[in-house]
Amino acid sequence: MPRSAPYQPLLLRILHGLSGILVIAAIITGFLVYNTYDRRFGRIPFPQIGDIQGIHGTFALCFLLLLPAFALYSFHAGQKRLVQSDSWRQLTQVGKPIWWVSLQRLANTLMLIAAVLAVNSGRMMKEEWLPAGQLHHIWYSLHLCAWVVMVCCVAIHVLMSTKVGGAPLLLSMFSWKFRPEDSPAEWSSRFRAWLTSLQANFGAVMNNFMQNNFYLRIIEVIVLGGILTAFVLPVFFPGSES
Repeated sequence: MPRSAPYQPLLLRILHGLSGILVIAAIITGFLVYNTYDRRFGRIPFPQIGDIQGIHGTFALCFLLLLPAFALYSFHAGQKRLVQSDSWRQLTQVGKPIWWVSLQRLANTLMLIAAVLAVNSGRMMKEEWLPAGQLHHIWYSLHLCAWVVMVCCVAIHVLMSTKVGGAPLLLSMFSWKFRPEDSPAEWSSRFRAWLTSLQANFGAVMNNFMQNNFYLRIIEVIVLGGILTAFVLPVFFPGSES
């Protein structure tokens, strides 16, 4: 591939593509759940779909299963696409190119946080609440808030990607071409090399981990801890929605 063309790592394209499909599907079906049972803030006269809660839950569960890999990739190999230590200062430079980039990084980071809120609040909901008209539960309110934030962040992510990279950047996310060093055949050997390096230099790696973009490291701990919580919640609350 020409080195001058926008290039995205193959693993990023796979994780990003699958996550994007599942997120959009969860957003759409989440709205249909609201449109069927809630409607407090307006509605669209779509035909009702049987067991829309189950369909929404299936997409959400698939996304949760993929979320750990996507989050780990985002916070490490893809950390330049997330909020940086100087992002807040850059956000004051309204209209400049770095402002658009920083806004996109902020939206990407907020999307991960909102995803954790969405999966946790969804896991704590019970299927009988909405059909029974029980809209007052705090977990449902948090789930609605997470849905709104996710919609806004996805919109900003797409708009800023278009603004920053234009059509070439967007098209690069859908290309299946990859460089030899990015081949799936190399993933296992690169992962083993990373583990070996981590074991041999654990102290230095951890020190660099905390010093390199400290605020992002805090967000990473919160997000990964939230993902773990989403997996174990049904163990302690077996009546919650899967």
